[in-house]
Amino acid sequence: MKTIASHRTITASADGTGLLSHAGSLLLLKTLHLTGLDRALSAQLERWRPERAVHDPGKIVADLAVSLALGGDCLADIALLRAQPDLFGPVASDPTVSRLIDRLARDEVKALKALRAARAAARQRAWDLAGTAAPGSDGELIPIDIDATIVIAHSDKQHAAPTWKHTFGFQCAMRRSGVSPA
Repeated sequence: MKTIASHRTITASADGTGLLSHAGSLLLLKTLHLTGLDRALSAQLERWRPERAVHDPGKIVADLAVSLALGGDCLADIALLRAQPDLFGPVASDPTVSRLIDRLARDEVKALKALRAARAAARQRAWDLAGTAAPGSDGELIPIDIDATIVIAHSDKQHAAPTWKHTFGFQCAMRRSGVSPA
């Protein structure tokens, strides 16, 4: 198995040299590495890697997650990452990404189980790293307050409707709640 971890050191600064768009993605990449999610995805998705594949399925899925966090809404938006190889390393082509998604979709139950196992391992690592400084480690509930988000749709498929912001899509809202850290 090949590692997907970057060996380059990238530093965020305000000096105007080596500019990166979406520099906040550096935090996502560091979190992927620190929690081991990058390695867990690689290990869990190895079975979906074709024999002579160049790109690791775990890195492709991680890249898709980062592109989603940066505002992407389709597989082709991974091109945003491809445009900055110094930060993201080699990023799979659109056809390679589509083929992986097709392979994962053909074995949906096992693929979801593998993704959930990778996430669970990374989540446990994050809580272990935080130790007694982790929110909720004292047994108290963790308050979460997430505002409404509008997901734009361009047709009325799957019950999309006009939203309060005069757009068309889905309005997802979450209320403040207490959750346990486990």
